[in-house]
Amino acid sequence: MMVAAGDEPADERAELSAVALSYVVPAHDSTAVIEDTLRALATRLQGRDAEVIVVENGSHDGTRGLLERLRQTWPYPGVRLVVLRSAKGLGNAYRTGIAASQGARVLLTADDLPFGFDDLDAADDIDPAAHPVVIGSKGHPDSAVDRGGVRLVLSWGFRLLRRVVLGMRTSDPQGTFILAGDWARQVADRLTEPGYLMTTELCHLAELGGVKPVEVPVRLSTRHRDHRSRVRVRDVWQMGVGLARIRSRHASARRPAPARAWRPN
Repeated sequence: MMVAAGDEPADERAELSAVALSYVVPAHDSTAVIEDTLRALATRLQGRDAEVIVVENGSHDGTRGLLERLRQTWPYPGVRLVVLRSAKGLGNAYRTGIAASQGARVLLTADDLPFGFDDLDAADDIDPAAHPVVIGSKGHPDSAVDRGGVRLVLSWGFRLLRRVVLGMRTSDPQGTFILAGDWARQVADRLTEPGYLMTTELCHLAELGGVKPVEVPVRLSTRHRDHRSRVRVRDVWQMGVGLARIRSRHASARRPAPARAWRPN
């Protein structure tokens, strides 16, 4: 089945039939990788009752046109393809994708599938009713994600900041996320971060509500490992400001239902 939802009203998208799994893929200046990513997803998800939601956000290259062409020529009838647009920013893209999702589970990934399908394979063995948040985690001790000394130092700096500012115990709130779909759609309305801190905000809300994320080991793909890191030392300060913003925003907010009380619809 092929679905183009980028220009459809939200109520029409809501009429799409439910599926077992929704993959949400943000696409920003993604012409170099998105076609291969969609082909890999379609091949892997054949027969799984799944949809792939690609959310183009603020691209300046040919990503939008490429996605339209892929939508029109989508050759995989067993996997629904949904193409949406959002304002620029990873958080904006993820929120848009979650809101449009129909999956019993929702997987948030990147445009180049940084961990291949290690995250999905691990999550398949975890009950989403008991554990609505699963993270493909670079912080897991069994993960293979060597990115060099500078990136390692910065990662530890980020982790310390999250612990001090938010009290966060999750090692890597910026990995890939496999979420119970109903839980994700309930929490999404409370997420406001437009950029990369959105998943940290999501993880913070989960921990506040008594939902303990389960982190699973992953292997960083060769393609993703070869990318030069764009993280700089000044980003530690910027993250600190963002974390303080998240703490302030949710300090007095009503907490989501704790894990023991949450049940899938």
